[in-house]
Amino acid sequence: MPGLIPDAGPGWETILLLPVPAAEPAVGRHRARLVESAKGGVPAHITVLYPFLPPAGIGEPLLASLGRLFAGFAAFEFTLDRVGWFGEEVVWLGPRDPVPFRALTSAAFTAFPACPPYGGQYAEPLYPHLTVGKAGGRQALRAAAESVRPFLPIEATATEVVLMAGPHPGTPGTPPGQWRTVATFPLG
Repeated sequence: MPGLIPDAGPGWETILLLPVPAAEPAVGRHRARLVESAKGGVPAHITVLYPFLPPAGIGEPLLASLGRLFAGFAAFEFTLDRVGWFGEEVVWLGPRDPVPFRALTSAAFTAFPACPPYGGQYAEPLYPHLTVGKAGGRQALRAAAESVRPFLPIEATATEVVLMAGPHPGTPGTPPGQWRTVATFPLG
């Protein structure tokens, strides 16, 4: 049985994310310059699970399973109130309370243990975050960090988890805007 993403090319992957449209006025222009996946069409978000399953493994039974999983979580309000850094390479916004985001990630990873967060490359879980920038050099990242501070705090509501598919950021020869929404899963 073919997957639901028949045109997925080599190097394509999937992500489960929680979109944060309320942050776009603060971070949109920076992400467009400093985050490769944003150029590909991935909105401002907090990651639930990345990388997720290969596109060929995405089918109706999996979507039904994800729908049940995320329906078990109530929608929640949250506040992005801090600018943080991972080293000097990634600048991000963080929620005041990381617990509900960690619960979503934990539940998704428990349900799909072959998909560790960030491929298992970090010994400790990363603080839930919305990436503002991770390319363009230290000066550009610092300028972006200072530019978003006046927008804080950002009040938002988590209402859904989105499954997106697209080419791994930086895949050579990939035109912008290739990432697409595969399915949306409302929080209960």
